[in-house]
Order: sequence, then structure tokens, then C-alpha cells
Amino acid sequence: MTDITLAPDSIVGDIAARLPGAADVFRRAGISFCCGGNATLADAAAKAGMDLPALTAELQSLIDRAGRDAPAETPALIDHILTRYHDTHREELGWLIGLAERVEMVHGDHDEAPLGLTEALVALRDDLELHMSKEETVLFPAILQGAGAMLAGPIRVMQAEHEDTGQLLRRIEHVTHGLALPVGACGSWTALYTGLRKLCDDVVAHIHLEEEVLFPRVLAA
Repeated sequence: MTDITLAPDSIVGDIAARLPGAADVFRRAGISFCCGGNATLADAAAKAGMDLPALTAELQSLIDRAGRDAPAETPALIDHILTRYHDTHREELGWLIGLAERVEMVHGDHDEAPLGLTEALVALRDDLELHMSKEETVLFPAILQGAGAMLAGPIRVMQAEHEDTGQLLRRIEHVTHGLALPVGACGSWTALYTGLRKLCDDVVAHIHLEEEVLFPRVLAA
């Protein structure tokens, strides 16, 4: 079970980075979690004209669902992370970077153009590739060999890297103006933001599975 708290003074950016589905809730509510990511849940709800209990209840439903369908056996969970997230991130980042380059080139003079997005996506790709390679070649094999509590140090390193990844997601959110499409956006721009929304949500879900399910399970063994 996740240890994310939904107190009125909880920080919006932290919730968006750690709770699968929260980013979409905030986007729909018009709550910024990049530039305004340090706002408290209460302040963000008030600014957006939302009822705080209703917002909290919607986020709580995400907590209740998060990780519920994770495989019960650790080898199966690791295989799920590898196939559902590692492979998918690599595939999607490849075509999203190319699409971002095209949109920036064609629409760079538009007031709402996502200037800097290609650079941000390349940084995310490089960050994830290094992180996932460490998991694939070192951490996951050690877990499957039953290293257990001996992995406390390496897991702390992975958790610190998750924080860095969260900052990159905020950067993407910022340069895309909250993934809000301008009126009359072309098909490429629309496809780009649709793909980015899925990618960002997937990365948060990936981190959540490791932080809240896999790592605690390993350290308790």
C-alpha cells in the first residue's frame, strides 16, 4: 500500500510524481504541478475553484487502486516491469523525440509551441536508459538471487534517481504548458501530446510499482 498522504498541506508536485493517475486529475482540474508544483493541495484546490474534499476523494480512489494488480510473485513482478515499462519507454521515447523535433520545427513561432521539448525528452531518455540498465544488469538479477536486505544501499540509489526522473517529468509538463493543445493544433501536435500523456503517466506508474511494491517486498525478505 502506498504511503502517499493527502493532507491539506501535502505538496501537489509530490503527489503528481508518485501517484499513478494524479497528473491527469490535476490537468483536468487546471492545477499546475510543474511551476506550481510546490503548492499545497488545499491552496491548489482553492485556486482552481475546486472542492478540497472532492479532489481528495478522487485522489484517494487512485491510491486505493494503485498497485492492486501487481503480480504477487517477485519474478513475475520484475518481468512485468521489464516488459510493460522498460520496453515500452524505450519504444515510445524513440518516436516521441522525432515527433517533438518536427512540431518544434514547424510550429516554433507559435505562442504555445513546446520549445525545449525535444531537449527535455532526450534528457529523459538518457536518464531512463541509464537507470533501467542498472536495474536490468545489477539490481534485478541480485533480487532474483535472493540478496534481500543486502540491497538496501543500491535501492536507495534507485530511489534518488527516481527523484531526478520526477524533475524531468515536471520539465516536460512545463515546456508543454501542461500538455494543453492550442486551438486548431495539427495532427502531429495532437499525436505528440497524446503520446506524452501516456508516457508520463506510465513513468509514474513504473516508479510507483518499484517504490511501493517491489522495493518494500525485497527489503522485508
